[in-house]
Amino acid sequence: MQEALVVRRETHIPAPPAAVFALLTDPEKILRWMGTEAQVEPQPGGLYLVNVTGARFARGSFREVVPVHRLAYSFGWDGSEIVPPGSSLVEIDLVEQPDGTLLRLTHTGLPNAAQCAGHAEGWAHYLKRLTEVAAGRDPGPDPMHGRYD
Repeated sequence: MQEALVVRRETHIPAPPAAVFALLTDPEKILRWMGTEAQVEPQPGGLYLVNVTGARFARGSFREVVPVHRLAYSFGWDGSEIVPPGSSLVEIDLVEQPDGTLLRLTHTGLPNAAQCAGHAEGWAHYLKRLTEVAAGRDPGPDPMHGRYD
């Protein structure tokens, strides 16, 4: 796999891994930082379904779930021929640190540089919102709301 077609993001979150893990796996908590609807079953083979912008559903299934440490799930967009449901892989590792958690995200399997750039922008945006929520702050209305691209 070409390294150029890999999205990598690392961010420090001022909360313990268990709190971050809950923000990634509890549907009600997910909606505090991303999306308008969420249905997740965080177990191998379980559904990952999030209406990210209110106009677009991300769909896949969990491949690996190691509570408070690691998530891996397939990912794609309902109705997309470019990145169809389950066609790419999102891996998230949570590393405990004295002052919180280091979140490492790797998104592989995207078909081209344009999709990598778009998903990199989206992950940067939503990880910033996740960090705000984990710190106890309100990230405010999502400027991505209603976007389909």
